[in-house]
Amino acid sequence: MEYKNAQEKVKELKSFYKNCMWFAIVALFIFTRRITRFGDFEEAITSGSIILTIWGIVIAVKAVKIFILNSEWEEKIRQNEIKKSKSL
Repeated sequence: MEYKNAQEKVKELKSFYKNCMWFAIVALFIFTRRITRFGDFEEAITSGSIILTIWGIVIAVKAVKIFILNSEWEEKIRQNEIKKSKSL
């Protein structure tokens, strides 16, 4: 059971890191294109991109799910609920 959980965790991490890598590549391409178009770094940054904004939010949600709300957290909450139900 632990091997399967570890294997699933590694798969999630691999997917997350791939997503971050592609985000960085696309963001670099978009910002480089905007800098050459506008000729001003500040304008390229502040004009924003809806695609990068949405993609960044998705990456942030995945990061929270993987690094904060992981299986250890779930197990801790489960154990607390079991203790509460036994004490009643």
